[in-house]
Amino acid sequence: MDEKARAHLIVSGRVQGVCFRIETQRAARTFGVSGWVRNKHDGTVEAVVEGAQTDVISLINWCSTGPPLARVKKVDVTWQDYHGESSEFDIND
Repeated sequence: MDEKARAHLIVSGRVQGVCFRIETQRAARTFGVSGWVRNKHDGTVEAVVEGAQTDVISLINWCSTGPPLARVKKVDVTWQDYHGESSEFDIND
């Protein structure tokens, strides 16, 4: 059984206005992780991801490229204690 993990992400680059949030939600569902994603006022995208550690890592790796129109410069990852807060992956405003 894969260890449960939680990661807080800040994705920078051209990540707003390129369907990053909806495509992240789709990728999260594919990988079977929960959490949320939102745009920040500074032009970055923020996400919290929970699930099996290998699946969380898979979503982090996906975020390093993002959807086709995105140009990701950097993904800052902060590992946190697993909370199991949600069973879905939501887009927050």
